[in-house]
This record gives sequence, structure tokens and C-alpha cells, in this order.
Amino acid sequence: MAGKFTELAIDCSDPAALARFWCAVLDYEVLEEDEEEEGVVSIGSPAVPEGKSRPGPVPPTLTFARVPEGKTVKNRLHIDINPTDREQADEVERLLALGARRADVGQGETRWTVLTDPEGNEFCVLATRCP
Repeated sequence: MAGKFTELAIDCSDPAALARFWCAVLDYEVLEEDEEEEGVVSIGSPAVPEGKSRPGPVPPTLTFARVPEGKTVKNRLHIDINPTDREQADEVERLLALGARRADVGQGETRWTVLTDPEGNEFCVLATRCP
């Protein structure tokens, strides 16, 4: 049996705030929060609460962990967002209103838009709409 991608860990300075941003972006909910002890917050899809124990593909959870150092260079791994119920430009505007910022990582002319989350992590908004 092959492995299954179930979780993406993201280092950050404010796990609760970054988790709230990504919950709004992905329509996720907080699954687990241990802010006081370790500074870890996990979010996931409310449609698939059983996550790892469910057979077949599942939407991955995102886990935000507090670290002392800040982001210094371009991410080597990033999330791509596919708008499902609106056009790309409308989704970009929604994300900017949530606190995302436009980013230039040398992408030139592309069909996707590069943004950063409130802590500077790059992500892309794709032009196609996929359910």
C-alpha cells in the first residue's frame, strides 16, 4: 500500500491567526488547538472529519506550529487554490480582503496569481474552476 497525503505542516509565528485565515480561504474549521502549551493549531474540512482513518483520498489537514524564527526566503513548497464557485479575479479579491497580499516571485506572465498569506507564505490562485 502507498502512503496517503493527509497533512501539511506550516511553521509560523501566530498559529491561531494563520489558522483563521486559512479556515476562511478553504472553508475549513479548527480541528484541534493547543495554543497555550505548544502553539499548534490543526484545521480541516468539515465534510470529512474522520480524515486519516477514512479510506481513499481526503482533503489534507493543515497544522500550524509556532516557531521563533521568521520566514526569510521563497517557499520551496506552496499551496495552489482552485476557485470553485467564482472566477479567478473574484477569488483573488476575496483573498486580498481576508488579508492576503500580491507577490512577485519572478513568475512573469502566467495564468495564475501569486499571493502571500498574512505571514508571507506564497500560494497561487489558479485560473480554472474545479469542483
